Amino acid sequence: MQAFYAEALELPLAFRERDNWCQFKAGQLAFALSSPSEAATGARGSVVVFGATDIAAIAQRIERLGGLHLSNRDMGSHGSVATFADPENNLFQIHVRQGG
Repeated sequence: MQAFYAEALELPLAFRERDNWCQFKAGQLAFALSSPSEAATGARGSVVVFGATDIAAIAQRIERLGGLHLSNRDMGSHGSVATFADPENNLFQIHVRQGG
């Protein structure tokens, strides 16, 4: 999954511990992926949402890398959000504010 997120979202790798954990630099913040063995027991629920300026360009990269574009939702004055599944079928979303 490291290669998928690094390339699809163009995030540089900041740290990796074998296949257990990888952390990416995302501006002033960090984004990390844990393996199932490192995840919280029974993890479910919320979906990670990334901000972007161009859903179409990101969607092309995601699909080329084996992800699926599942849906789009117009959020009115808040912009739009697209829902994707990564190659392991984990859901995530890309949000674009109205006006780019």
